[in-house]
Amino acid sequence: MNTATGSSIVLRTAVVLALFGAAPLAGAADARDSFALEEIVVTATKVAQDIDSTPAAITAITADALGPGGIREVRDLALSVPNLSVGDQFGVNRTFIRGIGMTSIDLGADGAVAFLQDGAMIPRPSHQLAGFYDLEQIEVLRGPQGTLYGRGATAGVVNMITRKPTEDLDGYLNYTLGNYAATTVEGALGGPIGGETVMGRISGKADKRDGYGRNLTTGKPVDNRNAQAVRGSLRFKPSDTLDMVLMADYFQEDDYNYAFHFLGTTVVPEDQLAHNLLGGRTIFDYYADRGRKPNQRNIVSDQDPINERDGTAVSAIIDWDFADGWNLKSITAWRDFSRFLRDDLDGSDVDMFGQNNYIEDSESWSQDFTVAGTAANVEWLMGANYFSEKMHGEVKVPLTNLGLIFGAPADAFNDGNYWQNGDVDIEAYGLFVQGRYAFTDALALTLGARYNYEKREGTGSFIFDAIGVNVPTDKEKSWDRVTPKVLLEYKTPGDGLAYLQFTQGFKSGVINIGSLNDVIDPEYVDAYEIGYKMPFANDRASLRTAAFYYDYTDLQVGFVNAQSVVETVNAASAEIMGVEVELFARFTEGLSGNLSATWLDATYTEFVTGDYRQNFDQVDLSGNYLQNAPKYTLNGVLDYRRPVTETGAFVGRIEASYQDKVYFTEFNNSDAEQDAYGLLNLMAGYEGGDGKWSVMGWVRNATDEFIYSNNIITAPLYGSVRVGSLLPPRTYGLTLSLNF
Repeated sequence: MNTATGSSIVLRTAVVLALFGAAPLAGAADARDSFALEEIVVTATKVAQDIDSTPAAITAITADALGPGGIREVRDLALSVPNLSVGDQFGVNRTFIRGIGMTSIDLGADGAVAFLQDGAMIPRPSHQLAGFYDLEQIEVLRGPQGTLYGRGATAGVVNMITRKPTEDLDGYLNYTLGNYAATTVEGALGGPIGGETVMGRISGKADKRDGYGRNLTTGKPVDNRNAQAVRGSLRFKPSDTLDMVLMADYFQEDDYNYAFHFLGTTVVPEDQLAHNLLGGRTIFDYYADRGRKPNQRNIVSDQDPINERDGTAVSAIIDWDFADGWNLKSITAWRDFSRFLRDDLDGSDVDMFGQNNYIEDSESWSQDFTVAGTAANVEWLMGANYFSEKMHGEVKVPLTNLGLIFGAPADAFNDGNYWQNGDVDIEAYGLFVQGRYAFTDALALTLGARYNYEKREGTGSFIFDAIGVNVPTDKEKSWDRVTPKVLLEYKTPGDGLAYLQFTQGFKSGVINIGSLNDVIDPEYVDAYEIGYKMPFANDRASLRTAAFYYDYTDLQVGFVNAQSVVETVNAASAEIMGVEVELFARFTEGLSGNLSATWLDATYTEFVTGDYRQNFDQVDLSGNYLQNAPKYTLNGVLDYRRPVTETGAFVGRIEASYQDKVYFTEFNNSDAEQDAYGLLNLMAGYEGGDGKWSVMGWVRNATDEFIYSNNIITAPLYGSVRVGSLLPPRTYGLTLSLNF
């Protein structure tokens, strides 16, 4: 689909739904109590506010949209959050918001989106793929959050809010059966332990399915899942002014998930790739021998995609109203995470120096204090945070049979490796203050600033026997930065909210583990945003819009260089601008829906780098699009509920989305892109017993679209072939739920 057609669809659909939603609702003033949209309170701005009263581009995904057939993991967020796209690679979460995300493929790299659970950071992008369960809400803040969250929120924030214990005994049990022999059991039980003072909750999830494909060489599954998670929490309320929650989480996965799929060649023809020296085959050779079209959900590999990971976390949240109008919140968290991942870099069925072994271990502590209150007619928000992390990592590629491409005996380098091995220690802290002064009931000004400091120390070694390299990689560096915020908000007649904001954000510098890289400096964003939110039709509808402009500098871009070594550089500068429109409406008592449409222009303004398609000669990429930055997106949802008995109702849901073309490299070339596509999800079922039980059938990706979620270009040693990951195929199932 060309851009003109895409923009036409976005604009026409937005106008049609707006007209359809607003006109019939306007005359329904007498039905406000039963038809009004549910009030949604968000806390990601560190102040509890109704979403339509929050001067920020924020999307809240409530519990109704989470779970089987709905949003179950990070990549599902793209269907509900404007200008958000996700593509995992090497088993690492690569979330992009408004064109900003993580492009580095090296160990130790950080994401540009801060992922939090109940306000506590989940630092490792690979740990962020654990999946969702027993959540009350997910809140996504779009745009740099340099004042409130600091170093790790250049693109935005995703905050997952877990369900907490209450005074009432409650819980649920979901049992799901689906295609690919999928079985998911999820449940929770919570309630009082010591009256209204001590409460507890325990929840868990077991998720298992066969692979979406198969390794045709070994017969093992590909992209299957075998994961378990459990969470326990205790809540103490010794008084009306003090609320304390202690939580512990554990997650474990052992399967063949996150496989490298061989997607094709770039500059070297397939019959000239190195594996041919041993009579090896790719998936294209395998199917060509059989006269069949390749099924790229399968792989043909001598290495199975081993995926082992586990994570443990303990956190404590203290919420204390210590004085009239003043509140102190403390969030303490400890996390331990480890993973091992093995994939095949050359994508063939012979061992041609392609076995890629990833080891990652992380232990982190974080402490956040926030104080909120009012003094001297100013609403104050002040805070301090501390974060430390110890990481160990290895990338180890045995150089089996490498000698063949140098005209030497095949086993000449068999005892050698490409091996990045080392540790990085991180220590960071921040102090921030923000004040809001209301000149009138309608006009208010917020000023804020945050001081950020971070130090990283790396030790390790880089070994590449084939080119005689064995060097230490010890290095250290520190950075500090003050990031300001200026926000002007105006309440328009009819409860509308207009705001104008300037803020700065930065992504911290990086020391890649065991890398020859120089220290990578931080990247910076100066962000300007104007927004407008307007509930209308007697609160049966809500319009939320935002337009933004970013001046984005020192981008951290990763690639494989001419020496077949992974490298990350502070690339250049870029400009990003865009518009987001969200419309929510309840049309009748049983029919509601929402629509979002976005336009994004994210391009490099200055970037010169070596091009693998031109023998790594330097090329000017000014004007090229940033990675994972679709120009247009369109998402729509319709929810339907029709009572059929006094206690039962038929329910249905339709989700549809469209995403324009994205590029996976800075070169914007056709061998690393995903064309525009649409997705359709459906759900229908019956709720009985006033919501106490339900039977739901669902289908995701109903039209079975084949979609690349990411695509990288490998090292010249492998012929710069394409390997990547895929979004799931059509999945469907039946979920039985009990709520009590």
